Amino acid sequence: MEHQLRLQPIEKPKGLYMKLGYWYLKKMIGKVITPAKVVYARVPKLMKVASLFYKVSEQAPLSDDLKIMLKAMVSDLNNCTFCIDITQAYAMRKGSSMKKLGEIHNFATSELFSPAERACLNYVKEATLHKQVPDAVFRELQKHFNEEQIIYITFLMASEVYYNTMNLALGIGSDGLCALQ
Repeated sequence: MEHQLRLQPIEKPKGLYMKLGYWYLKKMIGKVITPAKVVYARVPKLMKVASLFYKVSEQAPLSDDLKIMLKAMVSDLNNCTFCIDITQAYAMRKGSSMKKLGEIHNFATSELFSPAERACLNYVKEATLHKQVPDAVFRELQKHFNEEQIIYITFLMASEVYYNTMNLALGIGSDGLCALQ
């Protein structure tokens, strides 16, 4: 589906907080991302939510590669091109395996993925598509992850769904961030 922005980006934000936010995004990412210009410029408190989500994500006791694969899986299932783009750009910056991202749909059978990665991605896939998971899928997840990690996995999946929903509903598509890496 072709993305068509439903609200025009705000190029020059009001207020010091948003001006600093734009400056920080440009410094960190190379450009001010469209969600900042469409969403955060209108409701700056949501940038604080995004910042908190990012901090929690960074603190999750999971490997960076697993967090990236998890977010890529959710965004791909929801067809959020902005989130797929930013996740791939983040993976490139972190030096993560782009080969695994390219094989994400084959995680169940690909030798690139460990049993723990398969269990996580299967859980995330079920939760994203159905909002609940079969008992067998959860039991397999429990074989590889402790309770705290399972909560973080679930939070990371749910927060990615939040971003996907915001972007898709507002027509926000890819910003071409991979090209900036």
